Amino acid sequence: MAMEPAEIVRLIKDGLPGAEVRIEDLRGDGDHYAAHVTSPAFTGKSRVQQHQMVYQALGGRMGNELHALMLHTSIAAEA
Repeated sequence: MAMEPAEIVRLIKDGLPGAEVRIEDLRGDGDHYAAHVTSPAFTGKSRVQQHQMVYQALGGRMGNELHALMLHTSIAAEA
């Protein structure tokens, strides 16, 4: 079962307070999304660490309810 974009936004914002999140449905099928996440929590973190933080916020849903997610992460100054 696919996840709704609003649920993805909620999970990321709950896990990364203060984050700005924008979700795109890449194929219109509800299974392939891109997430654009801007968070002050990413300051001083590598891109890999930033992505790990987003995956952690999603709580193990990648590969289950959430089939494919392309991540674009940045801190406010990079956005």
